Amino acid sequence: MAPVITRIVGVAGKVLVGLGVLILLFAAYQLWGTGVLESHSQAQLRAKFDSELPPGAALKARRLSVGVKAPPPPQNGPPQVAPTVAAPATGQPVGIIDIPSIGVNQVVVEGVTTADLRTGPGHYPGTPLPGESGNASIAGHRTTYAHPFYDLNAVAPGDRIVVTTAQGIFVYSADTLSTVSPTDVAVVAPTSGAELTLTTCTPRYSASTRLVLHATLVQSTFYTAPPPAQATTTTTTTTTRPPAVAHRVRRAAGDLAGKGGGVDWFPVVAWGLAAAVVAVAARLAAARTRLGRLAYLPGAVVLLVVLFFFFTAVSPLLPASF
Repeated sequence: MAPVITRIVGVAGKVLVGLGVLILLFAAYQLWGTGVLESHSQAQLRAKFDSELPPGAALKARRLSVGVKAPPPPQNGPPQVAPTVAAPATGQPVGIIDIPSIGVNQVVVEGVTTADLRTGPGHYPGTPLPGESGNASIAGHRTTYAHPFYDLNAVAPGDRIVVTTAQGIFVYSADTLSTVSPTDVAVVAPTSGAELTLTTCTPRYSASTRLVLHATLVQSTFYTAPPPAQATTTTTTTTTRPPAVAHRVRRAAGDLAGKGGGVDWFPVVAWGLAAAVVAVAARLAAARTRLGRLAYLPGAVVLLVVLFFFFTAVSPLLPASF
């Protein structure tokens, strides 16, 4: 009886050690592996967005971002707002957000679903685009997928936030930081004037509450002169948002609060089985070939690659966190 118990304990110990290693690898994937995926997506999005900009626009935006707390050049009256235009398709680049005080320079995509935020900060559907009149709102990860808003709490009042879009370059001045519930959609509600709202999770490594940064438009530079009839100033009062648009904003907030659509289990099962097959094959190769334990080396490399894709498929199953 004793040998049987010993064998059971031995097998259980190996299983627990294996699960522990798997959990540690998954934690490493969340912290660093997701950044690899995000960087690849950002490179593709930046190339696409840059190809749509007028020559010299990106350089002009970098010049505007210099001088974190320097006051913007004087203008004749309040800054002009951009004409209201249709947002890009979901997942497509909206613009580039640059926050010099915390070293952020990221392409913003349209949408705030789990899939959208894996590629970069996401623009809340239904809110104005940056530079337009109203409350342009953007969400971003704080601890995973390159954590673009990791130091959002360090942005001080007066710090510059430069957003480059297809219409022009818009400089915002940071105003206030606040913490709200994940379901509080009031922070992205319509406003008078031109404002920018950035949201992320807080505290770090938790999605229990949201950190919200509000900023105000202080400078506008257009690639071409905006139509006079549309180029109103930031003193223009925003009209009431249509019910359909308000629903899109509430739905976007619901996605961030973990109330989005379903999850595809097929890739989870497929990659999980593939990882199990690789592990068993490595074990058999070590036991039945002359290589012995050396057979684990190539098996380990292949297993790590398969686990990377397995973890990518598993991530959407977790509670909403960004």
